[in-house]
Amino acid sequence: MTIVGIRCDAGARTGVGHLVRCVALAEELVARGAGVRFLSDLGGVAWAEAQLSQRGLPGHPPPFDPVGLVAAVERLEIDALVIDSYTLPPAHSVAVRKTGRRVLAIVDGDFRGQTADIYVDQNLDARIDVEDAIGLAGLDYALLRSSVRSLRPVTPPVHRPGRTPKVVAFFGGTDAYRAAPQVAALLTRTGVGFDATVIAANEELNAELSAIPAGPGQRFEIISPTDDLPKLLAGADLAVSASGTSTWELLCLGLPAALVWVVDNQILGYDRTIARGYAAGLGQLGHLGDDAVSTLRALLTDASWRTELAAKAWAAVDGRGVERVASALLEP
Repeated sequence: MTIVGIRCDAGARTGVGHLVRCVALAEELVARGAGVRFLSDLGGVAWAEAQLSQRGLPGHPPPFDPVGLVAAVERLEIDALVIDSYTLPPAHSVAVRKTGRRVLAIVDGDFRGQTADIYVDQNLDARIDVEDAIGLAGLDYALLRSSVRSLRPVTPPVHRPGRTPKVVAFFGGTDAYRAAPQVAALLTRTGVGFDATVIAANEELNAELSAIPAGPGQRFEIISPTDDLPKLLAGADLAVSASGTSTWELLCLGLPAALVWVVDNQILGYDRTIARGYAAGLGQLGHLGDDAVSTLRALLTDASWRTELAAKAWAAVDGRGVERVASALLEP
């Protein structure tokens, strides 16, 4: 049996995006009979830790340095290593490759010095051209969890006018930049009715969200991070989220989305997604004003626009990215 190690992290500031896409790949690897070992610092984030425990994926402490990483892969009899990190020093991947083991690096444009046998950049319009390495670039390689892929509709959803739209607003497992309250306040300013479920990453955010007054015909339900998020999204008419790794999940579901960019590394993906018409753009978090309110109002009231967004989104991501990446890693 092939054993694959996965070196990624999560945390209050790091977020959970790296972990989520690695878990998606791990699901596919396990389904193909491979073993998976996570070497991760999850920053004490309970939701992140649950993603491993619920799937029976073994977790081990992250090695401190390249020597420790090599020792760990030898001790755990790891045959290939997946790296997904913005902070891991490049010497770690170099050291593992010197042992003859295959390394796959998941990147977002910038390789950050990592060297690998296979590079995966799942972002829209990504390109990889590295001599003597395999480059898997673009939305065909989007790494989506089975809980999302299983809910992908057979055809793009069609939105009908005349009913109160259901909205789901979420900003990762930690919402480190406190996006949820800002977006909830924008929704109330639209002056139109909606039924919104908003994810509060912690009790402080829950209290802040609960204090936002809803207008006539407007309803908020504030909930904690949940593994049922894909089901909530599948039943929604509109998602409001950050322009991160979750964007590709929304596209796969054919769900109309309003995106904000929260940190600088999201700008490129945000601009490309909006330019293609795969989602609507609200702008930069902390600078959301009247234009963002107008966009949200139009999305809530114009079923035909939501139908148009749904069709473009659904066609952009087919949900088979994990299959393609797993094949490249496991097959010689």
